[in-house]
Amino acid sequence: MRSLGRWLLWLILAGLALQLFFVARIALMVVVDPTSTAFMRSEAWRIAGASRQSDKPWRWSHRWVPDEQISPHLKRAVIASEDAGFTDHGGVDWGAIEGAWQKNERRQQQAEKRAARQPAQPAREPKVVGGSTITQQLAKNLLLSGERQLLRKGQELVLTLMLEALLDKRRILEIYLNSVEWGEGIFGAEAASLRYFNKPASKLSPHEAARLAVMLPSPKFFETRQGSAYLARRTGTIVARMGGVTLP
Repeated sequence: MRSLGRWLLWLILAGLALQLFFVARIALMVVVDPTSTAFMRSEAWRIAGASRQSDKPWRWSHRWVPDEQISPHLKRAVIASEDAGFTDHGGVDWGAIEGAWQKNERRQQQAEKRAARQPAQPAREPKVVGGSTITQQLAKNLLLSGERQLLRKGQELVLTLMLEALLDKRRILEIYLNSVEWGEGIFGAEAASLRYFNKPASKLSPHEAARLAVMLPSPKFFETRQGSAYLARRTGTIVARMGGVTLP
């Protein structure tokens, strides 16, 4: 029993040390721009490995730009598309999570009904929607792995609260826009703007900004489907919503 107690104590101390490490990392971001995220590093490793196997050069584009060099249109578009309550919530939008849960349940029920009507056809997994805020997405990409585990989700929540406590909304949005993925090996607003519109992020028009924002949930998918009808329709919807967005 004493041995078990010591192991539990060490586990608790290790957990506390990890949280203190995360606090220190996030506190440093008040004044120091993060050069990369955990997700960016894992993607770089994956792309480099695929390049070695295929003997093809690999593409990687990322360059940090300060907040004032990112178009306000892009900031409004991303908030309108990804997290309409960004300036009001404390990092977690419980209403959005509940709405996503209900929508996923309906989709699961519809999938089960289709499978019952057409048992001979292979069942398709229903698309799962999330209720993650911009801060939650940043917490996940910045410091965590991509594994979908209950413990990792709990750590994501803790990191979200840390980010909201230590950084203001403007800084959270600045880091997010400089690190989010916009295609295969394309990270950050500046790289995305140059890739898709051949101009810096500061020069994006409202329509161009909205188009980039719409790509965010599935950037690799839309990178190769720039003529998508959904992309065009959704872009128009986000442009219409942008006027009602208040920036932090």
